[in-house]
Amino acid sequence: MSVKYAILGLLHYKDMHGYRIKEVIENEFGFMWSINYGQIYPNLKQLELEGLVTKVDVAQKNAPDRKLYSITKKGEQAFAQWLNTAPERGMLIRDPFLLKFVFFSFSDKQRALETIEEQIRVYTADLSSRRHRYEHKQSESVHVRLMRELGISLNEMMLAWLERAKAEIAAEISSRKPRKTGMQ
Repeated sequence: MSVKYAILGLLHYKDMHGYRIKEVIENEFGFMWSINYGQIYPNLKQLELEGLVTKVDVAQKNAPDRKLYSITKKGEQAFAQWLNTAPERGMLIRDPFLLKFVFFSFSDKQRALETIEEQIRVYTADLSSRRHRYEHKQSESVHVRLMRELGISLNEMMLAWLERAKAEIAAEISSRKPRKTGMQ
């Protein structure tokens, strides 16, 4: 997903500052995409240079001014054009844990189980948070609601898979029967 268009899309909902943009992306789209401030602020600056967003300084009490960004008509047109183009590629899951998981056969099996347990705790907390947000945001568009439901479903699926992986690896450890480690 392009940071540029994610920002333009979020600014369709309401004006936001950079911190809020990051927060919304993490809370709402964290199951499919992550972002850091090093991506947000350069993109906001570029969007402003292109005339796709405007920025105003908003005074705060006992804090530096906040820069509040708004989408322009030109930004709305660029966003609409992007929406009407085909996505770049199919589903892509970038998860550092999954990359490590592929190579667990070369590591200590007990440590692999501990790492899986850590992931189960993370996904359990994420699922609780997603369900809470879902229950408290029922007035959204059908598209946002469906994306929230997808995030919950993917989270539930990942938890089920992690539990199965933990059980199979634990069974392998207890039986002491080594499995093939190659990629067939």
